[in-house]
Amino acid sequence: MNESNVNSNNIYMKKPLTAKEEHALQQFKEITKDVADQINYDLEKFLRARCFDVQKAEQMLRNSVDFRKTMKVNTLLKDYKQPEVMRKYLTGGFCGHAKDGSPVRVELFGNLDLKGLMRSTKKSDFVKNKLHECEWTVSDWAEQSKKLGRPVDGMTVICDMADIGTSALWIPGIKLHLHLVKVLEDNYPEMLKRLLVINAPLIFPLLHKIARPLLSEDTRQKLYVKGDNYKNLLLSFIDAENLPACYGGMLTDPDGNPNCTTMIGQGGPVPEEFYFENADLKEQMQSVTVPRAGKIYIGAKVDRSLSVLSWEFQTEDHDIEFGLFYEENDNYIPIIPVTRADSHVVTHDGTYTCDKVGKYFLCFDNTYSWTRSKQLRYTCEVYEPDQTIFSEDVTKLMKDGDIKTLTEKFKSHN
Repeated sequence: MNESNVNSNNIYMKKPLTAKEEHALQQFKEITKDVADQINYDLEKFLRARCFDVQKAEQMLRNSVDFRKTMKVNTLLKDYKQPEVMRKYLTGGFCGHAKDGSPVRVELFGNLDLKGLMRSTKKSDFVKNKLHECEWTVSDWAEQSKKLGRPVDGMTVICDMADIGTSALWIPGIKLHLHLVKVLEDNYPEMLKRLLVINAPLIFPLLHKIARPLLSEDTRQKLYVKGDNYKNLLLSFIDAENLPACYGGMLTDPDGNPNCTTMIGQGGPVPEEFYFENADLKEQMQSVTVPRAGKIYIGAKVDRSLSVLSWEFQTEDHDIEFGLFYEENDNYIPIIPVTRADSHVVTHDGTYTCDKVGKYFLCFDNTYSWTRSKQLRYTCEVYEPDQTIFSEDVTKLMKDGDIKTLTEKFKSHN
């Protein structure tokens, strides 16, 4: 792992492009000019993220543009409201700026009750919350660049792992973290300037090994790890007035609290009254048993093109495989491929804009389980184009796709 080694003469410098890279950048800008104005992010970062492979960078950018439309990212800062449970119990927050002008974010993983949050919050809210953080960061870059009179980008993250325990090895939680990191790297490449891990526990090497396949080599070079002797590392990147006093800086809350609780969510155990299984959601859902070694199809008729098919589902005790199909000439045409869903841990939700009229089918597949049936609860609704409730209620959830190599590794644990 890296140790602190900061040269004050080059802390603000951006690595210059070679002649070959400059040519690739100009080519990239030319072939993506039809979508470039739809994304408020530095195009060069997409190219760097794909090692200046113009074709791969173009595909990455176009995928991101489509994703931003689907998730309504451009209005997220104005429209997104955190669920109450996340507002009260999600850890972390922004607290000033590093010496290079990048925003500083503190993450308190040891105080995070991820299992409680996942039992109380939809997966799409975790995604939207992360997107909201990224959009706020992009807007902060613009403000800082104007204030300092030079370009500012990147994010400095302090990852405090004090008091973290073996719950950090909980498989569904790891998979969710990896999913969120993938969303970040696919849509906000090169956002992380440095990750300062402090109070690193003995299990950190194992956590790092699990996450390593997902991190680019460039991202791994931005990682600094310390135990409890971290003060000099933090102060080498962050001035004392922007560093919480609990970490050796001078920043406090107005009442003098060194933990800066008005800026940084402190987390803690999520009360069970927030859990979905104790809420009215269960009563709003249909119930069905998916037999062992079997599958069921739940149909929805779409009468108007561009209607939106919306669903939610959860299972008791065990996971299930889920996919979406369209019926054509008595055949099921896959729209969303069948993949494993940890719906016994977190309620899964999603939408699909139907470009064709006809019958669509939610598929719940339990054929991989020869000994156990699954108790399923679900909702399935069709919103026609003029039903404005949809624009405020649900957004399309990304395909529940963990990185394939990690998915296979974790299957045996589920």
